[in-house]
Amino acid sequence: MTLGERIKEARKQCGLTQKQLAEKMQLSGASIAEWEEDKALPDTANLKALAQLLNVSVDDLLNSAKSAADSVVREAYKLSDYGKGSRKNKKNRLIRERFPDALIHPLLGKQKLTKGEKVLDNVLGFATEAFFGLPDVVHGVRNMDKEFYLVEKSDRQFFVTVSDEFIETRRLTKHIAADKFEIGNWKFTKCRYELR
Repeated sequence: MTLGERIKEARKQCGLTQKQLAEKMQLSGASIAEWEEDKALPDTANLKALAQLLNVSVDDLLNSAKSAADSVVREAYKLSDYGKGSRKNKKNRLIRERFPDALIHPLLGKQKLTKGEKVLDNVLGFATEAFFGLPDVVHGVRNMDKEFYLVEKSDRQFFVTVSDEFIETRRLTKHIAADKFEIGNWKFTKCRYELR
């Protein structure tokens, strides 16, 4: 698998279009297309930014023996199969079923703002005297269906995202001990309780 194919696969695993990825990196869509078609190579800074945005390591992008998809397992499921109650409670039941003997930390997740969103946020805040950030509200609405978990089983840790349709599990290569941490373009805080 070529570097371009690994970039494309990792981008798709994150559910991003070329245009969305280009916007997050503040590049043209043509740059992303050229990388994915192996017509050009990202420089070191862009390669690091790609890895961070796509939640993979630089090694994963460069290593021809392993594709970016190897580190993420995404499965469809039916939310209605997990009993009654709120969507959050159903997702908690799902994660408990998938990891019955593990220590499960629910996480609060907040998407980081891009430079452009920060500028827009400041301009709108100044112009409207709003006490909240419009980009934060947009991200919050866009990601309302997601619940995040840090799962610890034996000496392994997994980062799990549960939407209304998919459960996505990623094995972490570095142990996370802190209560606050970042993965890709997200900031996470461990809740003060464990899921039982």
